[in-house]
Amino acid sequence: MVHLLVHHKVEDYNKWRPVFDEHASFRSQNGCKDGKVFRSTNNPNEIFILFEWDNVANAQKFAQSDSLKEAMKEAGVVGMPEAHFLEEA
Repeated sequence: MVHLLVHHKVEDYNKWRPVFDEHASFRSQNGCKDGKVFRSTNNPNEIFILFEWDNVANAQKFAQSDSLKEAMKEAGVVGMPEAHFLEEA
């Protein structure tokens, strides 16, 4: 399994979350097995997401998809997210 760790800030968590949840079917169709959302204790609009993916190629394809870019814009993601592709050691 491959993991994708994403870190970004959003304008408003309550606006971001429904868009993130609605995008779950697209993630699943593209190989996402699971995902957990975390918020910074100091700033509830600072988001960390740890996804589990079937393989790195699908995770990378998802990260570059137009669908993801559109969803992030709609959800109010601020700036460029940090994305890290990880494998369990």
